[in-house]
Amino acid sequence: MSQAFEALCEFLRRSSGLVMESSKQYLVESRVMPIVRRERLSGLDELVLILQRKQSPKLAKDVIEAMTINETYFFRDKTPFDQFRNLILPALIASRQKDRRLRIWSAAASSGQEAYSLAMILDEHAAKMPGWKIEIVGTDLSEPVLEKARKGIYSQFEVQRGLPTPMLLRHFNQIGESWQISEAMRSKVTFRQLNLLSDFTSLGRFDLIFCRNVLIYFDAALKADILSRMTRILAPDGFLTLGASESLIGLKTDLVAHPEQRGIFVRQTSAPQTQLQAARPVTPQPAASALPPGFAATAMAAARLRTTG
Repeated sequence: MSQAFEALCEFLRRSSGLVMESSKQYLVESRVMPIVRRERLSGLDELVLILQRKQSPKLAKDVIEAMTINETYFFRDKTPFDQFRNLILPALIASRQKDRRLRIWSAAASSGQEAYSLAMILDEHAAKMPGWKIEIVGTDLSEPVLEKARKGIYSQFEVQRGLPTPMLLRHFNQIGESWQISEAMRSKVTFRQLNLLSDFTSLGRFDLIFCRNVLIYFDAALKADILSRMTRILAPDGFLTLGASESLIGLKTDLVAHPEQRGIFVRQTSAPQTQLQAARPVTPQPAASALPPGFAATAMAAARLRTTG
């Protein structure tokens, strides 16, 4: 591993929290070298020197954005969206009949497909939610991808990845060879630039936080810090959804794994801080009264689903 690569990794860690292992050297260089060529620099060494001397804030921003753009598509991985549609949303609808308000945070929104996927599922439940105030907040470190998200314009290839045809026809308008999501869907989502290392309490409290496939890039200390701050703005009976490959094993947190649904966590309200074990399916259904508030609602919702489905 070259000294220039090590220095670049240290810059990324300090500025964005990203932890890049030596095995990622090819990935890092493949994303950064186009910037080197664009700026007509002699190579990675010169780029690192400019970053270390803080000579170009714009160049530093470009490097960070190049490394934080992740693959995304509509209804990516499917399971988290099925969990939202069939378990989380029914539980939240049942528990929020009084104030009829729902707030969702897509914490690594990228170009918007995740946030809009959630909005389209909410549209399916519109008949059950008359008069509700619904807000989806999508955040990302990269302003260019957020601008794409705000416009909601996607290529034919992008809408073909994961998006069912009926949803495409219902919620999108064709513009030449591209597709733009409807104004009705765009109005449900607000996109904001945010570095997860910074304070995000100003976002307010959320009933559901989607934070998928982003914590894997942080070290254990940063993961624990981000999760701790997310827990503070998560409603007492709210939900946190992580990526399928992400684990909280070894992290001290006030979250507990959903007893049946992998990747879903709720606030632990009745026990001190503990170390979570990996989320594992539980065959017997626990009594709702024995669970924390977030579990009680979801346990009953899950039971209803099994009875009716």
